[in-house]
Amino acid sequence: MHKKLLVLLSLCCACLLPLSANAASLWEQSVPSAQTVGKGQFHYLFMHIYDAELFAPNGTFSAEAPFALKLTYHRAFDGEDIADESIRQMRKQGLKDEAALSRWQAEMRKAFPNVQKGESLTGIRAENGSAIFYKNDALVATIDDPAFTDAFFNIWLSPKTTEPALRKKLLGIAE
Repeated sequence: MHKKLLVLLSLCCACLLPLSANAASLWEQSVPSAQTVGKGQFHYLFMHIYDAELFAPNGTFSAEAPFALKLTYHRAFDGEDIADESIRQMRKQGLKDEAALSRWQAEMRKAFPNVQKGESLTGIRAENGSAIFYKNDALVATIDDPAFTDAFFNIWLSPKTTEPALRKKLLGIAE
């Protein structure tokens, strides 16, 4: 009886291992054949804030195709502060539609969770133009507004970014 129970438990555990491996990269289902395009670090006043990594199908980035931007934080941040800073960065890029910015800020404040040191937030630009967000590897929100998606990812990927060196690293552009 004990041997049968051990065999059964072993089989159950063996069946669960592939599920655990798949669960660790749920966001990759939205970016087929995801490979790293580039990566870099963001620092502010000599503080390491986060590591950033851009993924795209076969490592080839296109703003019109699915891609993922993963930020792994080196400090704790409140989700509302992340949303507010995102809006500030959008304004710095020249966005002036205050109604849209206000709406997006409210959506991000609901969507973005607090993060602790070592945790990651991954944003996906989906095939349909939606933005899908994961904390670590758990789905936290979807925002179905292609204009928001473009404005949000332009914080890092637009030529108008406030961090051009990080942009080059993410896009794999040689300096």
